[in-house]
Amino acid sequence: MSKITPDHLARGAFVYVRQSTQDQLLHNHESRRRQYALADRARALGFSSVEVVDDDLGRSGGGAKRPGFERLLVSICEGRAGMVLAVEASRLARNGRDWHTLLEFCGLVGCLLADEDGVYDQSCWCPHLIALGAKSR
Repeated sequence: MSKITPDHLARGAFVYVRQSTQDQLLHNHESRRRQYALADRARALGFSSVEVVDDDLGRSGGGAKRPGFERLLVSICEGRAGMVLAVEASRLARNGRDWHTLLEFCGLVGCLLADEDGVYDQSCWCPHLIALGAKSR
């Protein structure tokens, strides 16, 4: 049974793209290509509305303001996000506070998380998400 429901598809997908430094932007083209390619994955999963959030390119997650991440959280809370995709779910939040906030918001509104390895539903207990959160630190 698919975790993706018609309700998720009706809300749309958000692809979060981020590289932490200007050096990564200059030299890690493959990483950025893989991140943008997640928009195609979202469409293949059935989402017709796909928004790419790349405002945080070149911004470190370690204490720096990340307007893209904040915009992503607002979209989740407003119920506009049925799924959030990132190359690695652990890259969505670079500290425990942000990670747990993201998980809580997704669980409250039924937003799925996805990376290249799978689709995760925070509304049910999922040990994979706990492991991904530990990976992000």
